[in-house]
Amino acid sequence: MMMRGSCPAAPATTHPPVCPAGAAGGSLGLVRPRVVLFGDSITEQSFRSGGWGAAVADTYSRKADVVVRGYGGYNTRWALFLMHHIFPLDGIAPPLATTIFFGANDAALSGRTNERQHVPVSEYKENLKNIVNHLKECSNSMVIVLITPPPIDEEGRERFARSLYGEDARKLPERTNEMAGVYAGQCIELAREMHIPCVNIWSKMQETEGWQTLYLSDGLHLTPEGNAVVHKEVVKTLRNAGLKAEDMPYDFPHHSKIDGSCPDMAFK
Repeated sequence: MMMRGSCPAAPATTHPPVCPAGAAGGSLGLVRPRVVLFGDSITEQSFRSGGWGAAVADTYSRKADVVVRGYGGYNTRWALFLMHHIFPLDGIAPPLATTIFFGANDAALSGRTNERQHVPVSEYKENLKNIVNHLKECSNSMVIVLITPPPIDEEGRERFARSLYGEDARKLPERTNEMAGVYAGQCIELAREMHIPCVNIWSKMQETEGWQTLYLSDGLHLTPEGNAVVHKEVVKTLRNAGLKAEDMPYDFPHHSKIDGSCPDMAFK
């Protein structure tokens, strides 16, 4: 069932040349801002080859440091214990932007093999709200992006379980796409209520025929093609929020701005 709702919008070995006083110069580098990717295993794995986090880092190369804070197996209930460690209210500059990508584990079915990870959908929404509120307390200008859980290919999950456990694999699915959609809906609803952007990856992936094997490697985690979808949607959302890489300053001068005979002036 497709969801119709849409998301809110090395040091030098010789001394460098000394330039004469008054030569045309530049400015020292800026402190490079951070973009934090906060989530579960889909975020933790995002810097693997073909991963969406690595692609975001490439998009904002020399413009922002993309920092991965992904915790495989975590749900929103457990994520709350990390907030003051990852996002302290004082001591360091807050991130320029943060993505919040939880729900795949919260939506594990109660009474099945992954029940330990299950979080009721009402609590899931409240936990997301608490995470967002903490980030807003860190900074009232931070761009906060919610990402829905991805769709679930139940047959793919069964094949994966059998590849690991053979005939001992569980007989009933531990996740369903229908339930993932319920959690995705609550994520979207919260984004609207809190006036922050959301990436509806649950619906976006299902727009493509054959999404089950094209985008998902084991019925849940992402293939390189699935990672590419997340990267595209996340960057589009960040751009819509004003974070266009081409408009952001380099942290230090571009090489074309460095005078070969008088390099130090570019760094004054």
